[in-house]
Amino acid sequence: MLTREEYEEWEERFLAPYAVKAKKSKGRKYKEEESPFRSCYQRDRDRIIHSTAFRRLEYKTQVFVNHEGDYYRTRLTHTIEVNQIAKTIARALRLNEDLVDAISLAHDIGHTPFGHAGEEELDRLMKNYGGFEHNLQGLRVVDTLEKRYQQFEGLNLTFETREGIIRHNTLYDNPPKVKEFSKMGSPTLEAQVINVADIIAYNSHDLDDGIKSGYLQIEELMEIKIWKEIYVKVKKELKDSPPHLWVYTTIRRIIDEQVRDIVNYTDSRIKKFKVNSVDRVRELEGIVTFSPKEEEKQLELSKFLKSKLYNHYKVLKMCDKSKRYVNALFNIYIKDIRLLPPDFRDKENPHQRVCDYIAGMTDRFLQDEYERLFMPYTKM
Repeated sequence: MLTREEYEEWEERFLAPYAVKAKKSKGRKYKEEESPFRSCYQRDRDRIIHSTAFRRLEYKTQVFVNHEGDYYRTRLTHTIEVNQIAKTIARALRLNEDLVDAISLAHDIGHTPFGHAGEEELDRLMKNYGGFEHNLQGLRVVDTLEKRYQQFEGLNLTFETREGIIRHNTLYDNPPKVKEFSKMGSPTLEAQVINVADIIAYNSHDLDDGIKSGYLQIEELMEIKIWKEIYVKVKKELKDSPPHLWVYTTIRRIIDEQVRDIVNYTDSRIKKFKVNSVDRVRELEGIVTFSPKEEEKQLELSKFLKSKLYNHYKVLKMCDKSKRYVNALFNIYIKDIRLLPPDFRDKENPHQRVCDYIAGMTDRFLQDEYERLFMPYTKM
């Protein structure tokens, strides 16, 4: 039998000196008895997986709204892909995989229905009431909104997992500074890994979904360096195979190239800056990053996806419709908070509670709620 104490000792012996060790966690807000078999970060992971907000990710938009097809990624499948990539990088760098596991599974837990369109509209509607940012909402979910324990609100996660949620930072994520965490210096390497894993995951699966949908054409992709370099080689190697295998193999190798680059370049930076402790990590600017050459390729791909996929007229039409759904529900709830479930009625802070309620919805529930509120013959 492997006990928690034995597992913590294993971490001390085998993880890198700059990895976060469960034994040295800054702990939870509310003190609890430790598990006999699980480390604190394994326990965080389990609490996240069993949360209501995590399950709802299955029916929240990534790029394509859920009803457009069973093939396309949702927030949940995206989260699983980020989790897989992040743990691969963490293992190679001898980081704490359990902490990476927990942060990656929770990194989008505060996302709205209808993807970034829903987030943008909620942020606009909340402009005079603190705004809306999904990483901050994610922290609010795990700290307050989940109601699963008698002793406390939220999930009572460790400091390090919560830090990873609020300090998630990419081209599409720029959370506000929260004093509890920003005073610590740079985030842990485990938190930094999620940033790059998220970029790799959404670029690669948006390529896949974009090609499958017909919104992206191979001829256009040949203008993109990272695609052209790999696709030309794959096409020669697999010339007798069906063309769809050329696409899948190219996307798989793009992921592999970026993961290898992250691991090798980050390892070189760890050595260059003599990173030998978590304290040293916090003294430096982000250590986990693409090499300059790969960063250039990645940015070119991101710009291409923004231009050709995210701004495709069919995607924009769905985004516009999504914003109108969110707007309509927000305003009707604010007008009469009695339309909200009892747990969300708050005369002192109605805008925040309406925001919480809408942000927690799935795409499908929001559309059904719209019909219940605006279509006279829809059953309540």
